Amino acid sequence: MKKIIYKNPNDAENFDIKRFSKSLNQYAKISEKEINEAMKDYEQYETMHASCLVEIGMKLISEKAGEDKAHDYFNAHAEYFDEGKFERLRRITGYLVGTLDRWNDAKKAEEAARVKHCVNSAIDDAERLAALETQAMEQNIAYAH
Repeated sequence: MKKIIYKNPNDAENFDIKRFSKSLNQYAKISEKEINEAMKDYEQYETMHASCLVEIGMKLISEKAGEDKAHDYFNAHAEYFDEGKFERLRRITGYLVGTLDRWNDAKKAEEAARVKHCVNSAIDDAERLAALETQAMEQNIAYAH
């Protein structure tokens, strides 16, 4: 039986397809057969994070009812994603900033012209993705990416 992590990994619950179906059917008519088909990519995992279910739901809803309904579904379940909890703060040309929205054209040009260094620039993106997938497989947990 597949387990779903909603908040704390220690509180994983058994996956309930009826509950998931009821959640999706508020936005589009989706059968349990369609849900099972969409979940085949996650069969190898014993445990899934709720964010994976949200991604599956968004895909199914967008196919059946369109992007607007899928966006509404995501907004209703955005709590399972870490996005929005922390603002990225960077030191750029001597300033600590989250975004460049309020910068004038001269400062934006200065930022665009600077040399950007990346810690992982020596590692190929495919290698990095493979390493992350290996870590997830070792823990037997599927996470949305």
